[in-house]
Amino acid sequence: MPDQPLNATALSAIHEGLGAAFTDFAGWQMPVRYTSDLAEHHAVRRSAGIFDLSHMGEIRLQGPEAGQALDHALAGKLSGLSVGRAKYSLMLTEDGGVVDDVIVYRLAEDSYLVVANAGNAPEVARELTERSRDHDVQVRDESAEIALIAVQGPASEGIVVTALADAAVAGISAQDVAALRYYRVLQGTYQGAELLLARTGYTGEDGFELYVPAAQAVDLWELLTAAGGEDLVPCGLASRDTLRLEAGMPLYGHELGRDILPAQAGLGRVVALAAKGDFVGRAAIEAADLEGARVLVGLAAEGRRAGRAGSAVKDAAGAVIGEVTSGALSPTLGHPVAMAFIDPDHAEPGTDLVIDVRGKDLPARVVPLPFYTRD
Repeated sequence: MPDQPLNATALSAIHEGLGAAFTDFAGWQMPVRYTSDLAEHHAVRRSAGIFDLSHMGEIRLQGPEAGQALDHALAGKLSGLSVGRAKYSLMLTEDGGVVDDVIVYRLAEDSYLVVANAGNAPEVARELTERSRDHDVQVRDESAEIALIAVQGPASEGIVVTALADAAVAGISAQDVAALRYYRVLQGTYQGAELLLARTGYTGEDGFELYVPAAQAVDLWELLTAAGGEDLVPCGLASRDTLRLEAGMPLYGHELGRDILPAQAGLGRVVALAAKGDFVGRAAIEAADLEGARVLVGLAAEGRRAGRAGSAVKDAAGAVIGEVTSGALSPTLGHPVAMAFIDPDHAEPGTDLVIDVRGKDLPARVVPLPFYTRD
């Protein structure tokens, strides 16, 4: 069969004009870099970067029992979320593994937006529909209609404030943006269309994520880039990956998956066993025997070689005790870092281990996550 054509975001022409190199990511043609991974990474840490994240999925739940439906469908207690707040949560399988990790925004008493990873969005939408069938709620997959632009970095607030002051934005003031706390969302309109402005991100820096209809995406991107000037750099998926790795944030398919229980990945706190009743995956989580199950740790090394996903992790005697899930030479810290699932009796911070990097041993040490936190 011929290859399926890749999905393109509403900003594809912008990326082409900026000279982006593209990659196939979850069936989408996405910019992997514009200039250099290193320059884009440092821009986010030092000033600000702008990302096209329109490949992400957006599923809206509307109705009087939307909160209860999400309580059943996801591992967190979403019915208790205040309007204007966001929450990180997990969709679990019946066996307790992870279908996807999501962010949920409560937009009104009877309205929520669930943001899913690109590769999992169709399944998340199907599962939300199926798991909500006994509740008075409508589930609508709006992924194809919504564009998502992120501005991340220490200069992001000033850039967003400047952009909104120069635009046809109603319902969101500069004071609102300045007062907006982490994991909160503001609602307004841009060019007469719905605009959601959330103080969320996937880089470890302060930043914002802006949701608009695809028809407004180009104008919003150009507005933000004009407001940012030299302080705002277009960034691709490669820098986004090193940024999230330094911040110790899991990536589905690496640190999360159907064969990984939340507690193994350090996300047991996300599962609301005490705060709510039954939900998909609860029985399996309660019955799980985690004795001896591998756990996620951070590894730090010296030099310039880095362990990559799939690299074996060994103890001092050379026995394989785990595997790297994500790894890179940290642009911010200047040394290799990795996340890995390893046997729990080697997981204590300070434990000396070895990463097999293309047949050569790289000494590494277990360190707490995250590797980097902003001041």
